[in-house]
Amino acid sequence: MSQLRAAAARGLRRSGGSAVPPAGQRRKGASPRGAPAPAPPPAQHLFSDPAEIEALRGNLLAWYDKCKRDLPWRTLVRVALAALIPALLPAVWVSEIMLQQTQVATVVDYYNRWMQKWPTLQALAQASLEEVNELWAGLGYYSRGKRLQEAARKVVSELAGQMPRTAEDLQKLLPGVGRYTAGAIASISYGQATGVVDGNVIRVLCRLRCIGADSSSPAVIDLLWDMANALVDRSRPGDFNQALMELGATVCVPKAPLCRECPVKQHCRAWRRKLFGKPTPVPDVEDCGVGGCPLCPPTTEPWDSSLGVTNFPRKAAKKQPRAARTATCVLERRGCHGTLEYLIVQRPSSGLLAGLWEFPSLPLAQGLQEEKQREVLADHLRAWTGQPVAAGGLRFVGEVVHIFSHIHQTYLVYSLPLDGDVTLDPALSPSRWVTEEEFHASAVSTAMKKVL
Repeated sequence: MSQLRAAAARGLRRSGGSAVPPAGQRRKGASPRGAPAPAPPPAQHLFSDPAEIEALRGNLLAWYDKCKRDLPWRTLVRVALAALIPALLPAVWVSEIMLQQTQVATVVDYYNRWMQKWPTLQALAQASLEEVNELWAGLGYYSRGKRLQEAARKVVSELAGQMPRTAEDLQKLLPGVGRYTAGAIASISYGQATGVVDGNVIRVLCRLRCIGADSSSPAVIDLLWDMANALVDRSRPGDFNQALMELGATVCVPKAPLCRECPVKQHCRAWRRKLFGKPTPVPDVEDCGVGGCPLCPPTTEPWDSSLGVTNFPRKAAKKQPRAARTATCVLERRGCHGTLEYLIVQRPSSGLLAGLWEFPSLPLAQGLQEEKQREVLADHLRAWTGQPVAAGGLRFVGEVVHIFSHIHQTYLVYSLPLDGDVTLDPALSPSRWVTEEEFHASAVSTAMKKVL
């Protein structure tokens, strides 16, 4: 890591970037005084020419002004008002939290409903977690909505309703706001000249400079942040950051990138290599590999000419999600008007799907036979119904598979109709009977909707 950070510092000093520590202030992990400095990666991995940086900024911003998507959180009036009226809920903040690990097309409707319901920090701070979960249901990663509300409450109660205006303060003071979200809010809403690095930016920068080391490693991520801070346009930081992300989302996409439409292709070393092969009319990035360059693709995975620019970025193999099995029972009864009703119960306030509602469910040990599954589920249901439940009365309906980011979850779905009234124990977790319409209006996960 010290090699990459030192190289980044040298490259940024040449480029006029602002992410260089003051003289005499050594970064953590740098070589101690008197030790030989690590060899920097060759310049083609960095942006070292101020003229090239200015050209890249101009080309990218001109393209963005002409081709940017019409997204609701980009409304200029909204951004201006967010800066002038502190009580407004910053649109960029909401959109960036929603967009984490979620596609734009999915987020738009959720965003519009959210901003219509809670246009101000005070309104969101006063909302209940139940309301937040209900509106968030279907977006996944439910802790994001919870932390967004917690942060709004902190701004209102502890910060006198004033949003922090710098990336440093946003990250330090607000729960759920990390390095990327802080940079996005600070640059787009408040004009701070700070870069951002998300998945799209990682892909663009790795291709621009043929960075073939593992792009998920802390060392490479730190280098990319230094690079983003050096590149960001000082007069239009928010637009520049959005342009860089937009480029990755619409042109420099993971597969089949539209290289000939790219506004910065003349700055892209991966594109040059694809065009000209070897040798190239510019210094070849392969020259780096001779000295064991930490930014080049590993020798075990060399450049694949059939992949072109999609050789970059490189990532370590994803860890496979663990398998889990859960028994779930849909308890049914006829309500006072003859309408079919279902029992739903609330999950704990922490952990996976915290605070959401679900059908009574029980995690199962691996290898449990079906007969035993019925028995343990029947025991679990007895607490909810207040009466014995015969394992033989549980009707197996089928399996529902739902993939979380780290769990391959299989729900074994059972059904049990109940006759007469059932008194729910108030000492247990919150529970209630709902119609199908009320079920879909509740804060239930996508997995539970599949179960129904």
